[in-house]
Amino acid sequence: MKIAFTYPGQGVQKVGMTKDFFDKESFARDMVRSASESSGLDMAKLLYEENEDINITEFTQPALVTACLIITKAIKDLGIEPYVTAGLSLGEYCAIASAGAMTFEDAVRLTRIRGKLMSSTVPAGQGAMAAVIGLEPDVIEKIIAAEDQVTMANFNCPGQTVITGATEGVTAVLDKLREAGARKVVPLNVSGPFHSPMLKPAGEKLRAELDKTEITDLKVPYIANATAEVVDSSDRIRELLEIQVSSPVKWEQTLLKMADLGVDVILEIGPGKTIAGFVKKTIPEVPVINVSTTEDIEQLTAKLNAIKG
Repeated sequence: MKIAFTYPGQGVQKVGMTKDFFDKESFARDMVRSASESSGLDMAKLLYEENEDINITEFTQPALVTACLIITKAIKDLGIEPYVTAGLSLGEYCAIASAGAMTFEDAVRLTRIRGKLMSSTVPAGQGAMAAVIGLEPDVIEKIIAAEDQVTMANFNCPGQTVITGATEGVTAVLDKLREAGARKVVPLNVSGPFHSPMLKPAGEKLRAELDKTEITDLKVPYIANATAEVVDSSDRIRELLEIQVSSPVKWEQTLLKMADLGVDVILEIGPGKTIAGFVKKTIPEVPVINVSTTEDIEQLTAKLNAIKG
């Protein structure tokens, strides 16, 4: 079977994610300890004790990567390996680590740095994002073109796009988008204009850290956010992660690429079912299995066999 490992982005995090793995599996405890050392955070406290930090970008990012890669280790321990990987925004780091080009420790360390840079590069209040439901991307692009520093941030699935940029500009287009026929326009509760050219300085600073990080050969290919193209050589990974911070996430195109590759089933690895929703609207013929608990791990082989027939 051609199995795709996919990973969610920021927003699905929750206190308690992977607590069942931590309680039952020594490898999970080892990974949490290792994540604490590489990030400089008390990862067990962040993941498993009630706290507000879990929703602060610089903490969310390494915490979610830790959780998703703990679940990935449990999947791989069953002998299940990916044919291709991909991750939505932050999830791209999980995809690269899962594909073998980056260590778990480096993924955790880099995403804390990435989170800090993404939330601090643009002063608070000067950047914003909004989800636009039910309007074609070309229509959205024409409307936002009139505003300085407003661009597309995410192409999530047919009928769901996110815009990003300067707060004044984003605010100015909300009513115009509704008037043009958008079913819903929702300002997002974020700490900056993610995936906007305004974050190019963040990408440049992140690149300095990436240049110090060992990137090894990919064991399987992954699909990059910024291009929606299959990456089968490690040569461009640093560049792709640098531009990803300030480029639109081409997730709909990523899913279509998976269909082109003949993927049989998609595993959504981590909390929430955001990716499953996007798959149903983009490539509904491809089944999705969410894997976020030890119970999901116990049932996974049987579910895959059922799909295989």
